[in-house]
Amino acid sequence: MLVFCAWCERDGKPGYLGEREPLENPAPTHGVCASHKEQLLESFPSRSFPDAELLIVVHRNDTALYEYLQRLFADLSSVKVLVDRRVDDRRSAPRSVTDEGRYVRTRIRQGRISPLGGYTIVRFTPKETTPPRLERGASNSPSAHPT
Repeated sequence: MLVFCAWCERDGKPGYLGEREPLENPAPTHGVCASHKEQLLESFPSRSFPDAELLIVVHRNDTALYEYLQRLFADLSSVKVLVDRRVDDRRSAPRSVTDEGRYVRTRIRQGRISPLGGYTIVRFTPKETTPPRLERGASNSPSAHPT
């Protein structure tokens, strides 16, 4: 089967992602390309930081930068600053055969490393705060709904 990114096609782009089983079936099927997958994942609010729009993860050895960013964003509840607590990136370490059965949590959002270094920025889309759109002709006024 030929795989196409449904979102790219919606945007008028080719969106060809390759082939998948069954190879003898030439019918098209749909998936999501890497850039649209990233957009989709970034659109979900954070479970750990439900009010955060921006998460800044500072390198564990840079306490001065962490303290500076904490002060800088102290008044903004939509920005969270954390120290990276990881000792090592487990995904980059070679895995032995005994590790195959283990459950490993991976991050669904990939942050952007600052060009200045020392921290990574992870963006979250805030929860929807606008009221739902009303149908044409509908009204919320009490006079529009006789009792």
